[in-house]
Amino acid sequence: MTHASVNSGYNKIRLLFVCLCLLVLVFFFLDITIGTISIPVKSVFQILFSKGTDNSAWLYIVQKIRLPKACTAIIVGCGLSVCGLQMQTLFRNPLADPSILGISSGASLGVALVMFYSGSITSLYTIQELGISGSWLIIVAGASGAAMIMLIVIFISARLKDNIVVLIIGVMIATLVTSIISIWQYFSAPEQIKEFLIWTFGSLGGVTGDHLKVLALVVCIGLIISFASSKMLNVLLLGENYARSMGLTVRRARFLIICSTSILAGSITAFCGPISFIGLAVPPLTRSLLNTADHKILIPGCCLMGTSIMLICDVISQITGSQTSLPINIITGLVGAPVVVLIIISRNRSRLV
Repeated sequence: MTHASVNSGYNKIRLLFVCLCLLVLVFFFLDITIGTISIPVKSVFQILFSKGTDNSAWLYIVQKIRLPKACTAIIVGCGLSVCGLQMQTLFRNPLADPSILGISSGASLGVALVMFYSGSITSLYTIQELGISGSWLIIVAGASGAAMIMLIVIFISARLKDNIVVLIIGVMIATLVTSIISIWQYFSAPEQIKEFLIWTFGSLGGVTGDHLKVLALVVCIGLIISFASSKMLNVLLLGENYARSMGLTVRRARFLIICSTSILAGSITAFCGPISFIGLAVPPLTRSLLNTADHKILIPGCCLMGTSIMLICDVISQITGSQTSLPINIITGLVGAPVVVLIIISRNRSRLV
């Protein structure tokens, strides 16, 4: 490969990154502008750039509701897409993600433990009553549950060579955990069941103020660990035997991936509910768009792509013609499911060629 072709490839990637950044900015502004209550674009601009507005209700809606929700969409898009990228690299399977492998179910189990066992409803909608200590309690519970399931999957995968079998076992573990949560729900108070059910629909609008800062801090820690693991992910992409021959300590690499995935999936699931398909659909889209396997490029690319898709989904959820917005999980499923089908079809075609 010539030096000119390498430079041409990098220039194309830079251009794509610029386009993705512009998309994020456009959809971020649309997410703040569009809602169940109509606010003029001019007034939104004035509020965002601290020029004020005569309507105090509009000021409150933009600053206290829509802006935090859009920021949460950015955090969730970055975190879940990087989670999926790491899982797909670790298992060398484009259909691996935290939800399919049961990691999100583990996070749900941790949150259910706090909600049901504590005897109080500590969901996303009433978490403000707990203060920062309650936020950390939810995050630790979600991350611990995610880490427990991830460790089980890694333990099993170390003894099995077939990644498809590992995925099937992950689905079975997720089913088992979901059954345990269902049994717990059956014996819980109706108020707790209702709140937990609402939490499972997923929401970006319940994380505000100090809790948004807590979520952003924890997700940033997980992303930093992911960026630090980029070289390890590049080596693992070629197989564990090759990684060992290159001097990589596979056990240490797995531990770092477990830590970052658990922190990201656990904290996001704890605050926003189990949001599906983002971790599954974004990494293959990013690989196809950037045409590279380098995780130093793929990780920021997944962050931008995941953010764009989350913002688009949040905008779509509010264009319903009613005074209420749809749960975000419904929209991510509608957007993500066709992408997964296309991934499977394209893989089968490439095998036939």
